[in-house]
Amino acid sequence: MENNSERAERILKDHRKSIDRLDAILIYTLGERFNHTKAVGKLKAEHNLPPSDPLREEEQIKRLSQLAVEANLDPKFAKKFLSFIVEEVIHHHKQQQN
Repeated sequence: MENNSERAERILKDHRKSIDRLDAILIYTLGERFNHTKAVGKLKAEHNLPPSDPLREEEQIKRLSQLAVEANLDPKFAKKFLSFIVEEVIHHHKQQQN
């Protein structure tokens, strides 16, 4: 029979295993997302479109803020995270236009 410390260690190990799996999902998902945004950047560069789309960015922030609420995630954190990603995407788009 396991004691409290052993039980806590087992539970901690299970949580960490889930966290590691979710981290891998996040990284692969971000990789896939950036592959699409690179293709968008290339298309924008080929057609002389602006590297950013403020209206779309605003719509995305609203949509993801709502998803964050539904997922029990702090919407402020979700907005900061999305802003970071969008900033990086715009940076890539600007590089593609040079």
